[in-house]
Amino acid sequence: MKDRLVDRVAQLARERPEEPAIIALRGVSTWRTLWYDSGRIAALLRELGVRPGDRVAYQLPNRAEFVAITLAALRIGAVCCPLMPIFREREMVYALERSRARVLFLLDAFRGRRPVEEVAALAPRLAHIEHAIVLDGDARSDSVPAQRPGARLAWSRFDERLAAIAPEASDSWTVDSAFPPPTALAQLLFTSGTSGTPKGVLHRQDTLMSAAQLQAERLGLTARDRIFVPSPLAHQTGFLYGMWVALMLGAVQILQEIWDPVRALAGMREWGATFVQAATPFLLDIVQTVEEGAEPPGALRIFVPTGAAVPRALARRAAQTLHTAVCGAFGTTEGCLATLASPADPPEQAWGSDGRALPSVRIRVRDEAGRVLPAGEEGHFEIESPTMFEGYLDDPQATAEAYTADGWYRTGDLAVIDAAGFLRVTGRVKDVINRGGEKVPVAEIEQLLYQHEAVREAAIVAMPDPRLGERACAFVALRAGHALDLRSMRIFLDEHRVAKQYWPERLELLDELPKTASGKIQKYILREHATRLAAAREPA
Repeated sequence: MKDRLVDRVAQLARERPEEPAIIALRGVSTWRTLWYDSGRIAALLRELGVRPGDRVAYQLPNRAEFVAITLAALRIGAVCCPLMPIFREREMVYALERSRARVLFLLDAFRGRRPVEEVAALAPRLAHIEHAIVLDGDARSDSVPAQRPGARLAWSRFDERLAAIAPEASDSWTVDSAFPPPTALAQLLFTSGTSGTPKGVLHRQDTLMSAAQLQAERLGLTARDRIFVPSPLAHQTGFLYGMWVALMLGAVQILQEIWDPVRALAGMREWGATFVQAATPFLLDIVQTVEEGAEPPGALRIFVPTGAAVPRALARRAAQTLHTAVCGAFGTTEGCLATLASPADPPEQAWGSDGRALPSVRIRVRDEAGRVLPAGEEGHFEIESPTMFEGYLDDPQATAEAYTADGWYRTGDLAVIDAAGFLRVTGRVKDVINRGGEKVPVAEIEQLLYQHEAVREAAIVAMPDPRLGERACAFVALRAGHALDLRSMRIFLDEHRVAKQYWPERLELLDELPKTASGKIQKYILREHATRLAAAREPA
């Protein structure tokens, strides 16, 4: 396998020029087209003054241009800095200022919003951005914001800038064999903010290549696969385990721009999708849509749910409903996938665990005193992996704190590793609820609640209590046509022989649980909500 992604795509452009590389809402891109477009964009970036090591920011949905901009940045040694399409003014200022990107690609309109107008209003607060390049969004607008007197930020349209690039300037069919080196920084990705302020995570190109290869080998993915990518390409799940894996393998990637389970199933059937890696909510929506009568995707071989805790009951339903292998996994933005099940594993282990360590990755659990625990005992989950990040952007202290004294990465999770090496994450360290000295097994109770016929989503967090310190508060989103109250929830837990001390003592029903764009439940928001509920209950 090639050491650099650009080498691999250049090879595919030479050997399979007219074969499809990307299938998207706006059409099909061949390997020749993808490589040529990336060359033109690389020439544009050079023209705009982007140099090796500079960050290139782009806020785009799952479109072919996202892939071409990524390759263009890699070709000139720049660092890819994709930004979530859901980011609004607050998040954009934070990410753009932290990244110090000089160039930003964005849409003129998307899903009822005007990203151009939002960024234009932020211009006085952006000290580093010099060029904003506007792509057609939901509805093309030929105009771009006028240049303000004395303003640093210059606006232009993507198609017009590319049209002005001379064909020979794109250097479209060659790639420098020595530059950029595989060890160069390739990606700056901001964490999804499940616990508060995002951190900038830096990855090298060879690290990302290794992570993609480890996954492909464990799952048996090849160039013959067709990889469906519903997860945002600006998140590591979509970026690395959708786009990057497909490019590395020479497999077709099928991009879904806006999530819709009905359209997702139709596209998967039409284009013969064989593999998907996406967060739990995507899997839940697909399973429910099939259970309601939609035709399952017949070619699908493997679904890897990541990005959020996977209810075992849902994983079992998915395997049965979709007639596919559901393979558990554990990964982080910082370390990529550390554990992954295989389609060859017993089904109960494949969907009933978070997988087993990938080759060259080591995993362990330790107690509070730092002792490594034997199989079957719960402890702090830590990993040692060749796919770890280079560090947090401009934060050496946070980077150092992420590792133990002997160099293992602290995941912040609690877990059990069984005698066969399969991992089961039991909860976040911050999720622990101390009820009068009794620790509530949050993940176990959540897993049980997902088995209740009324429950669509569930999360349990600590609610402050003056007597016991903390009590458990359950936040639940219901399935359509179902009802649930505190009494019936407790009856259900009693039927499952759960100790009464572990029962949630408050139930709050929400239409949807707060989530990141990648599908992770934002428990810190629920904890804040529970704190307000507790305060409202206290006498003045």
